Amino acid sequence: MHRFEEILDIAVARKGSREAVLADCPVPKPVEEIAAIPDDRWLAGMARGIFQAGISWTVVDKKWPEIEAAFRGFDVGAVSMMSEAWFDELVADTRVIRSAPKIAAIRDNATFLRALAEEGTGGFGRRVADWPEEDFIGLLDWLKREGARLGGGTGAYLLRSMGKDSFILSKDVVARLVAEGVIDKAPGSRKAMQAVQDAFNTWRAESGETLTTISRVLAKSIG
Repeated sequence: MHRFEEILDIAVARKGSREAVLADCPVPKPVEEIAAIPDDRWLAGMARGIFQAGISWTVVDKKWPEIEAAFRGFDVGAVSMMSEAWFDELVADTRVIRSAPKIAAIRDNATFLRALAEEGTGGFGRRVADWPEEDFIGLLDWLKREGARLGGGTGAYLLRSMGKDSFILSKDVVARLVAEGVIDKAPGSRKAMQAVQDAFNTWRAESGETLTTISRVLAKSIG
């Protein structure tokens, strides 16, 4: 496995400069800023990811203001207590992506968020903020197990969009991990995911860079 600086050099050779490689790399938010994100914004982020799965993200972006209105600003209490009548209205509402399974998943995630809030331990934002980067795959697994339709790339993109230090297993990142001998294909098992986490932890310790930066550099060393 190459050292991180060697992979960065490969990316620089492809893109022309270090600045070109790192220019659009997101900066993770501070822990307390993530912890302070209100539940309605987490639910909105979950909904966006769920609606984007399998369709054009541009379509969702264009419809987003109307989606927000249709879901009453993603008020967690209201959505978690969604009546059958409201559910049926949403399934027929042209303002939203009219998929009953996706709308049901959003309702279920509101219930998930409300249950965490009722525990009195700081809620979803606090849990995400405090989750150690060294076990990012554990956070992804938790979202997959406890949430609805938050597995695969949806959970990772949610966390990245909300400012959590994260890696995303895009096609290019997976290709670099395969080239480095970390995995032999897109990871689908706990063992393979642990190998990915171990590699990121090694590169993080070597470089002092964030998971986000490492992920982007790996992608740009290929794509």
